[in-house]
Amino acid sequence: MQSKLEIADWLDEHQTRFTAMSDEIWDNPELQFVEFKASKLQADFLEAEGFHITWDLGGCSTAFVAEWGAGKPVIAFAGEYDALPGLSQKNQNLPEPISAGEAGHGCGHNLLGTGCLAAAVVFKVWLERSGNEGTVRYYGCPAEEGGSGKVFMSRAGAFDDLDATFNWHPWYTNSAMKGSLLSVNRYYFRFKGKSAHAAADPYSGRSALDALELMNIGVNYLREHVTDDVRLHYIILNGGLAPNVVPDFAESYYYVRAYDPQNLEDVSQRVIRIAKGAAMMTDTAVDTVYKSGSTRVLSNETLADLQYDIMRQLGGIDFSAEEQAYAAEINRRFGDANIKTLVDRYGVAPNVAEQPLIGDVFPSVDKDHVSPGSSDMGDMSWRAPCSMLHTAAWASRAAAHSWGVVATGRTSIGHKGMMYAAKVMALSAAELVVSPDILEKAQTEFRAAIERTPYICPIPDDVGPPQHAHPLR
Repeated sequence: MQSKLEIADWLDEHQTRFTAMSDEIWDNPELQFVEFKASKLQADFLEAEGFHITWDLGGCSTAFVAEWGAGKPVIAFAGEYDALPGLSQKNQNLPEPISAGEAGHGCGHNLLGTGCLAAAVVFKVWLERSGNEGTVRYYGCPAEEGGSGKVFMSRAGAFDDLDATFNWHPWYTNSAMKGSLLSVNRYYFRFKGKSAHAAADPYSGRSALDALELMNIGVNYLREHVTDDVRLHYIILNGGLAPNVVPDFAESYYYVRAYDPQNLEDVSQRVIRIAKGAAMMTDTAVDTVYKSGSTRVLSNETLADLQYDIMRQLGGIDFSAEEQAYAAEINRRFGDANIKTLVDRYGVAPNVAEQPLIGDVFPSVDKDHVSPGSSDMGDMSWRAPCSMLHTAAWASRAAAHSWGVVATGRTSIGHKGMMYAAKVMALSAAELVVSPDILEKAQTEFRAAIERTPYICPIPDDVGPPQHAHPLR
């Protein structure tokens, strides 16, 4: 493999090894910080390929780095493998859980992590056979879905010496990202009151549930008085056990999002004050527990342009008539979901009967575009130049974090998106080695951005990840 163009051919020849890994992770979905099977599967695979494995990054037992090579540049691929709760789904295009209430890969992380791993492996093979110098790393990152695993890894210095980072995400289209995502803080609000018989002597009780509901009402009124980028979401984790008992405990779980970290902090403090006010109104007490957070993504335009050029060279993804029909049935069940996103970002509104899978290549999303989602890739992107890639792996109208995404994650649809992403990332990494001027331009852009807005870790020093011993190591 003397030419970097042979990278794509090598991935085509070895794709069954990677699709099998992705499918095995899909078959065994694991939630944040307990991705024991997935992390061990990937680490063992990479060790057999000659990588050196280091575990327990940032205090996370399912976080590891696999490294091969020596010297500069140090180029990383950041993988994920956690699933989402309650999204169990059979390998079919009709909604039906394998086991109701269990987890499922509703964000495609079985594909995401394996695609990054495939890119790392072929980049290592290319470095080895071409005689070029460099270090390749694959980071196995836990708990992207609300746990901020990369933030703990970053805080521990795991990314400090990187020269460039690549990551991708399954999506509806093929494009390189120049925009950003929102910063986020996550809190538990735990109200404590006094129990009493709700009929016989309710006057003796102090309802923690009343306090929680008043807090939610206050936050909903707050929505009118925040900037347009702010997003506020919550669920009630505990609201009592019986209607005829005044609840002495109630708990909610909140996401507070905003683009600018300072605005995020200001809105978060307003939410906390609303919780305290609700406790005062009900003569209860409240504990605010910070769970995790992440920072908005700092996209590197130089790397995004590089990946876009490579995508244009490769062409798009060719989906078969059978794959289009499979996705069309998923689309039929989602109606017009996601159409606004596709029109706003890419100017396309696919006809459900004609193009439910969009295999074309689209220009990089504009640098001023801010998606309302969040990712702990943001915190990795503030450590080194980073480009996040999107490739078509989902039916065009399936909602993210839904059964419709799970339904394509173990099919040739998802496999094609994953292998396409691996090709683009690996070819981009190789180009940085043979064209150091591109890497220098990316790093110059990165340094200028950091000088304008220095990075501050969003998670307080006294907050750590949950501790779970890894039973398979």
